[in-house]
Amino acid sequence: MPVDQITARMIAYESGANLASIGYHFESKEGLLTAAVIEGLDRWLDQIEDRLADGPPQRSSGALFRQAVDIVEQTRREHETTATALVAALVRGQHDSVVAQRLIEGFMRTRPRVAELLQLGSDRPGIDACAVMHSLFTGLLVQSLLSDELALDGARTEAALQRIALALSGQDGD
Repeated sequence: MPVDQITARMIAYESGANLASIGYHFESKEGLLTAAVIEGLDRWLDQIEDRLADGPPQRSSGALFRQAVDIVEQTRREHETTATALVAALVRGQHDSVVAQRLIEGFMRTRPRVAELLQLGSDRPGIDACAVMHSLFTGLLVQSLLSDELALDGARTEAALQRIALALSGQDGD
């Protein structure tokens, strides 16, 4: 069922909780749904982290990045409901301060973890690099929800980033 069709009554009924408890604990149905999205994204990140841990211990940063992108691509169908709910939450967050605050807290909490996972460093530039990576992953995820043709694997993503790095360094021939 699409997230926008879920009612607070449905949630209370399915969970066996009191309807008023949603507002008490999460401020609104949208706050609860956003907390669920963040939990789903955390579980997905756990899965990515576990799969990366199964790889060779000595990997270059590039190999680690390619593998992470490949894992996201390989597991995205499994997490499609979470991805779709994230898009809805991002839209809601523009007009709902509770949703926006929960999303902000989730992103801020996740950035250092992903920065460490991708070996970007724990300093400000490393965390900022993670923010860029987060937006890259999110953007590619949103595009892949529209069509599999828009999805990129690790090698294509790395090649695209190398092209961008060349352009930024002025070494692209222009």
